[in-house]
Amino acid sequence: MVPDLSYCVVNTNGREHLLACLEAIRATHPGRVDHEILVLDNASDDGSPDAVREWIATRGGARAVELIETGRRNGKAENDSTLLERARAPLCLLLNEDSELQPKAVEELLGAMRANPGAGAAGALLLAPDGAPQPCAWRLPGPLSLLAGMLFLHRLFTVESRGDRVTEVGWVQSSAMLVRRQAAAEVGYLDPEFFVYSDETDFCKRLHDAGWSIVFVPRAKAIHHEQLATDRSAGSRRVVEFHRGRDRYMRKHHRRLAWLARPLSAFPYLLRALAARVLPGHDPGWYMLHARQALRPGSGDGLAEAAAEYNRRAAG
Repeated sequence: MVPDLSYCVVNTNGREHLLACLEAIRATHPGRVDHEILVLDNASDDGSPDAVREWIATRGGARAVELIETGRRNGKAENDSTLLERARAPLCLLLNEDSELQPKAVEELLGAMRANPGAGAAGALLLAPDGAPQPCAWRLPGPLSLLAGMLFLHRLFTVESRGDRVTEVGWVQSSAMLVRRQAAAEVGYLDPEFFVYSDETDFCKRLHDAGWSIVFVPRAKAIHHEQLATDRSAGSRRVVEFHRGRDRYMRKHHRRLAWLARPLSAFPYLLRALAARVLPGHDPGWYMLHARQALRPGSGDGLAEAAAEYNRRAAG
């Protein structure tokens, strides 16, 4: 029997977060909705696959859960696409391993998609671990967002995760994003050229271009621990990958603006670096790193290079 909903979870060395994610799925899933759970483990070396097998045996129900082991480190976009292609349901809920669905989140997302048949994706409201709402829906990047960022008005003009009603937006984060599989297949899923960062932005842009809308569903809530963003051990690589993704998006969708986007993106980081020299508790070097990468997004080693090195070691 074809399920109504496929949960699609990508994990990279997030064992404890992953188990919490699976427990949240089990605890919040609407009983009347037939479902499957697909867990793609991205060559973790922290015991995640064994932990998932144990969870399936003791908590998950073996017939409803499938563990996919890649054997090599791939990018987030490629992994999400693998899950979307593998899933059997018409609606697929993409989840990071560090996302925990809250009660009624799935009902709200499903209801929004049913009420908006032209929606290709729906994003949940992401909460910090302390319950504070996080910006998680934005206007699509373009001239306005570049200008707003330069003037430090980006939160005012680009953040769209506001209000308490379902709203059409530019793009939503894939940390908890319900996707209509038909729409994803129509646009060719997520672009693997985006290793991580800006991958869902590009995906939502291509859905818009194909005539689909994107909706933000504030009553669907998920705690997002932002494991990647808080891992300072990978800090410089993360910054490289972040600006690489933003530049790739601009070159792909706004080629004429791409040359201008780099200095405009770097400018606010330069101002922050100057301010950090006199403000306590701020690191000017961190902002300068952002500024350099914004100006030269093709330089430096990012998360993609780290994954490639991991794969070389594993193969050798």
